[in-house]
Amino acid sequence: MAKMSGRSAFLALLKDEGVTHLFGNPGTTELPIMYALEEHPDLQFVMGMQESVVVSMADGFSRASGQLVAANVHVAPGLGNAMGALYNAKFTGTPMILTAGQQEQGHGLMEPMLYDPLVRMAEPLVKWAIEVTRLEDLPRIIRRAAKIARTPPTGPVFISLPGDILNAEVELDLGTRTVVDARVVPSASAIANLAQRLLAAQNPVIVVGDEVVKSDALQEAADFAAALGCPVYQQTVPYGAHFLSEHPCFMGALTRHQVEDSSLIMSHLK
Repeated sequence: MAKMSGRSAFLALLKDEGVTHLFGNPGTTELPIMYALEEHPDLQFVMGMQESVVVSMADGFSRASGQLVAANVHVAPGLGNAMGALYNAKFTGTPMILTAGQQEQGHGLMEPMLYDPLVRMAEPLVKWAIEVTRLEDLPRIIRRAAKIARTPPTGPVFISLPGDILNAEVELDLGTRTVVDARVVPSASAIANLAQRLLAAQNPVIVVGDEVVKSDALQEAADFAAALGCPVYQQTVPYGAHFLSEHPCFMGALTRHQVEDSSLIMSHLK
């Protein structure tokens, strides 16, 4: 155990969980984090001028890299600005730790400017939301937040960081990261049954979604489509590119019109 400030421990924990970039729009309550960045030069800070942009950049970075990502916004109005982008992160299942600076504990009783209960604001759009009330709990909270964000179904989590927690110093044990391996393999009989049905199908079709990308299975999906000799459509509302676009089996995105005109799908169910 070593004596550390909350701000430095926060960044050290993020790095140990695999975070390489911190996206943010700092205000006064986040200044401790900005000071601590000098102690962690290998963590790249990316500033945005408005919180919806900050969370959107973090969302895009995570979706492109497949990494856990972190974003930090400024108190209640900043979290409010971020809510639309946070909804998108929830919708696409982006593993994100979103934090917001909070007024010092006890100061909220004075109803200061920019104060509101941040956890209640964030809860509807995240897998888990919590406010740090003891610096000693910070390592456990960051570790749990990262685990929850990365565990399927993946998604964003939220942590409220009061200013006094960031500025305090205590002896801390940062602990170790935990990654839940959620990969599963169907039983041999289920795979055999599926293979028989596919081989017996006269006009099969594949509809691909975001899970193909999250599973890093673009090439495998393409090889499977080629072996089966069937057309491939991308889901109706794509979150990105979910199939190799130049592959000869790719027919493009499945439009709403095609879905409503059931004859296209029904022709593949005969």
